[in-house]
Amino acid sequence: MACYGATGRAGQAFILALAILLTLGTCWPGTGAPDDRFSGAETGERVITAGVGCDPLPSWNDGPTKQAIMDFVARVTAEDSPDFVPVEERIATFDNDGTLWVEQPLYVQGIFVFDQVRALAPEHPEWQERQPYKAVLENDTAALASLSEEQIADMVLTVHAGTEQEEFIGAAREWLAEARHPRYNTSYTRLVYRPMLELMDYLRSNGFRVFIVSGGGVDFVRAFSEETYGVPRENVVGSSLEYEYGADGRLTRLAKLSKYDDAGGKPESIALHIGRRPIFVAGNSDGDLAMMRYAATGSRPYLNLLVHHEDARREYAYDRESHVGRLREALDEARALGWPVISMSQDWKRIFDDGTI
Repeated sequence: MACYGATGRAGQAFILALAILLTLGTCWPGTGAPDDRFSGAETGERVITAGVGCDPLPSWNDGPTKQAIMDFVARVTAEDSPDFVPVEERIATFDNDGTLWVEQPLYVQGIFVFDQVRALAPEHPEWQERQPYKAVLENDTAALASLSEEQIADMVLTVHAGTEQEEFIGAAREWLAEARHPRYNTSYTRLVYRPMLELMDYLRSNGFRVFIVSGGGVDFVRAFSEETYGVPRENVVGSSLEYEYGADGRLTRLAKLSKYDDAGGKPESIALHIGRRPIFVAGNSDGDLAMMRYAATGSRPYLNLLVHHEDARREYAYDRESHVGRLREALDEARALGWPVISMSQDWKRIFDDGTI
């Protein structure tokens, strides 16, 4: 006897299965097509494959992590699901360094700052004997490794100040077009994680608004976010300097920190700039834990994803003792609470968007 109705657990399973099919859309094997809407910029050229067959995440291996993502999206987007979330509340926030692109052997913006110091050194002869500038100019790796956060902050503020926003973004774009990663010998914007690009695209196709919430400088990330990630500049939240408006109409960046957007600063900035609590958060370090806790203490369903760098062959392996992207407390908490931890070696078929690894 054919049965077309369902109740109880069987009915819930049917609804969930139907919702998953709906999130995938109507497709047939081999119908995946290139999506070039974000390509064409020299510093961030990329093409996204909009699903191969019925798989919206073709660079992800099948397994618990991928399934957790798809199950969550299905639950919150199906109108007859008890976990349905209205479109306006579907907010996804992604960390940048180590979550969307490579952050080893040093944060990319840190390398940018060092190059700026070298470029500006002829105008500042006093830097030859003043730390931390002396260490940068002499490429003293031991001294650089021992720099305090205050010294690094002073250097960042000094070289980033005195420009207008558009001027700074232009300088960052020029640098990104020329700079090369020391290990892979390719531009940094080619070293973005292909699986995460697919994930952002998948979320957007299901009514999510995607934001980047980074501890890095907001204007530095805005220099490449649209071309590289498809994330508009207004959807980028990050650390920022104060501005001063002059009588000549210029809005100039000052050597004064306005907001450090890391750890507890992330949920504070989300509340200030986005105005809605995220239900989907992706990060990779202890600096992202507060953002994840913020999502977890809301009234709506949520999913927190933690990227674990343990693939030394294709990328890097680091966590608890790393000087960059330290992952200790967040890793323990994710495992204790059952948040999905992405194993780069097990969950990702490929790492980078440049097509080589």
